Amino acid sequence: MKKTRIHFEPRLWEGGKKRSGVQLMETFFRFNDLASSKKQLNSIMNYAVKRNTWIKEDPSVIFKFHQSMRSFVRAGYFMMLKEKKRDANTELENASPLVLGLLSEKEYQNPLLVFRKAFKEYSIKEFDYFMSGMVYFSLGVYDNLPERNIVSPYIHLLKMLDAAHLILERRKKISTT
Repeated sequence: MKKTRIHFEPRLWEGGKKRSGVQLMETFFRFNDLASSKKQLNSIMNYAVKRNTWIKEDPSVIFKFHQSMRSFVRAGYFMMLKEKKRDANTELENASPLVLGLLSEKEYQNPLLVFRKAFKEYSIKEFDYFMSGMVYFSLGVYDNLPERNIVSPYIHLLKMLDAAHLILERRKKISTT
């Protein structure tokens, strides 16, 4: 008798064919734009650290965002592994601080550095633990706060969102010229 495995990992893509990390990022940004993703992540973080309050949004929306962020982190890790050979450097053409966002000038020139730094410091499981903890604490009223450093993974996630969006914008610009 043949055993069949059911995979419960969240996926934003459908079907069984393999995709690159960039394609997975494109899929993520097709369902979530950059500004709303950063706003939702910020909202979850704010409510997670406040005592005696919980997020007012529908829990299904929060859960969907949690699942899409899990897929985003996996796509970023996959992209970092596969895109090492490709040079993503560009000249910094008088970029204002508003354009840079949280990225440094080096990270703006080579956005893959953001993913390398993030996954050097934290594993995929640690990002999953962080996200699930933040969602847990934001959806209810609890006396205790998260026990770990929650600011650093949060900043890494924000920077990864900026870097992934920048990579996709540059690929779009290159393909249209």
